[in-house]
Amino acid sequence: MAQDPICGMQVNEKSSLKLTRGDKEYFFCSTHCREKFIKEEGIECVASSCQAGGRLPFYKNKLFLVSSAPFLLILASLFFPHLVPFRNAFLAYLKTIWWAIILGFLLGGIIDYYVPREYISKILSRRKPSTIFNAVFLGFLMSACSHGILALSMQLHKKGASGPAVVSFLLASPWANFTITIMLFAFFGLKSLFIILAALLVAINTGFIYMFLEKKGFVETNKNIVEVAEGFSIAQDIRKRMKNYTLSVKTLASDCLGVIKGALALAELVLWWLVLGMFIASLVGAYIPVHFFHKFMGPTLLGLFVTLALATIIEVCSEGSSPLAFEIYKQTGAFGNSFTFLMAGVATDYTEIGLLWSNLGRRTALLLPIITVPQIIVIGYIANLIFI
Repeated sequence: MAQDPICGMQVNEKSSLKLTRGDKEYFFCSTHCREKFIKEEGIECVASSCQAGGRLPFYKNKLFLVSSAPFLLILASLFFPHLVPFRNAFLAYLKTIWWAIILGFLLGGIIDYYVPREYISKILSRRKPSTIFNAVFLGFLMSACSHGILALSMQLHKKGASGPAVVSFLLASPWANFTITIMLFAFFGLKSLFIILAALLVAINTGFIYMFLEKKGFVETNKNIVEVAEGFSIAQDIRKRMKNYTLSVKTLASDCLGVIKGALALAELVLWWLVLGMFIASLVGAYIPVHFFHKFMGPTLLGLFVTLALATIIEVCSEGSSPLAFEIYKQTGAFGNSFTFLMAGVATDYTEIGLLWSNLGRRTALLLPIITVPQIIVIGYIANLIFI
């Protein structure tokens, strides 16, 4: 496996884009990364100096392959009634999260185009307690659901954010952001403060554990981190860039094009995972009876573990999960199970683990549920005792 020199992803030499420069070959996860490498290195691609391979055939594209399955089932549902529940579930999920996904990609494109790696490296890459608190605070400011945050967190990683900071950001964003805070208050009243504060606690604890493991060499480090001078000031650099910026139709068009390119590159990286998650969640939502959830998700230790297992496979979006979590609480009275359902969906979701695996590293991904699940179970159990 080769490594993309721009985003740091591990890529397969046989199925990835490549650039041959002299006697050296470079491999890339996307055309965006390849073009960015050519620009940053000042390479002039002519026949005698470098050769750039073309795009992969569409039938080898992961998004095409993954999207084909739900598309074919939806098409078949027009002729086979027993597939209609899947179609309704998939379209309902799509209706719920489309805006969050687009918002995540656009924010990622803005970061890719406007934010230098030095900024992210300075704020989110150092082995200091402030790095974790900065990541959690930034997560609190976000207003996209968990899958919208996925795209943004991967962009932060590409820009130089450390693994511990990315994990803390990913855990804090879905359940402690402004939008969800309002929604949770509408459902749970003042009890929602417990969910929000507990989510922040898990994010902070997990970030510090990852920071310790990274220091000891047990998890991967981010290869995108750039060295930043001790006296480097983000505020001064912003003022300097604004002073040199000329506002015109041409620059605005160029900026918009740059943001769109960054967003599309991020979509190429992330979107197939999101479609896969929606596909599996739609199958579960369509064909597992509703009474199963109520019967096996009571305020017991068994109920917590059943909730944990279900949250692993059906969590799709924070906005979509909140009503279901409230329904669990309304039917069973198990407030701790509602917290477990919400938080475990983020901590154990296969979409997020898959993206962490392919971007941050195998050990980082595998340790996420190992570190977070015990915390979630303990907090959920305590919540069931407190709010009975």
